[in-house]
Amino acid sequence: MSQKHEEMDFIDHLEALRWHLMRSVISILVFTIIAFVNKSFVFGTLIFGPSRPDFWTYRMFCKLFTYMGQSEYCIEELAFTIQSRQMTGQFTMHIMSSLVIGLIIAFPYAFWEMWRFIKPGLYPDERKHSRGSVFFVTLLFVTGILFGYYVVAPLSINFLASYSVDPSIINEFDITSYVGTLTMLVLACGIMFQLPMIVYFLSKAGIVHPELMRRYRKHSIVVILFLSAILTPPDVISQLLIGLPLMFLYEVSIKISGNVLKNKLKKAKKELAENSN
Repeated sequence: MSQKHEEMDFIDHLEALRWHLMRSVISILVFTIIAFVNKSFVFGTLIFGPSRPDFWTYRMFCKLFTYMGQSEYCIEELAFTIQSRQMTGQFTMHIMSSLVIGLIIAFPYAFWEMWRFIKPGLYPDERKHSRGSVFFVTLLFVTGILFGYYVVAPLSINFLASYSVDPSIINEFDITSYVGTLTMLVLACGIMFQLPMIVYFLSKAGIVHPELMRRYRKHSIVVILFLSAILTPPDVISQLLIGLPLMFLYEVSIKISGNVLKNKLKKAKKELAENSN
């Protein structure tokens, strides 16, 4: 193959990548515009939902406490108000919130576009074993987003709203602080729930193996608890609610890494048998 032809192939790859990126960005912008236009639903229902006592999570916990005979723990009021102390505060948060929602909704399609670019460069065996990657990445991302929105964020907001060092201090949160905290918690959960897929690809690359993960299980628990302490308020229940699912995902990742290693050994034995014949 000539050098000129190789250069043209490289340029063609860059051109293909450019179009995949453009379609991904366009999908994000489309959903961002849709979210921007529907600000009543985005802010009134989605963003400010966890700040109201009638939010789904608070109602479910209230039903649970009532069933246990502890109805006094039902959340009837969240003692804080949201303000905008900057002239551009509401407009800036409107744009940023719409962009985050557009990114979340468009994530499956954007990842699919990137996968379409990567997939042709894989070997047939790698394509076979990576089948369903888009589905599982999307499933884990959506699960993490929902977990962050319905579990981690409401508990964190409730704790921070009810925390007070002195009764004379009134909690008046700036809209940038509230929206920033909410989006950070939700997106962090969506990203952390990708642990099994990350371990899968690292195991395929030979960087991670199950024995290594078992050896550092105790260290991983410390890291998970540390992340839980950062992402959630400093109370044990909130930290366990995010820490336990991550520990479960870590154990699942060990199984996934073990299956990858098992398939590699089977393939190596098969190739050895074919070569010996």
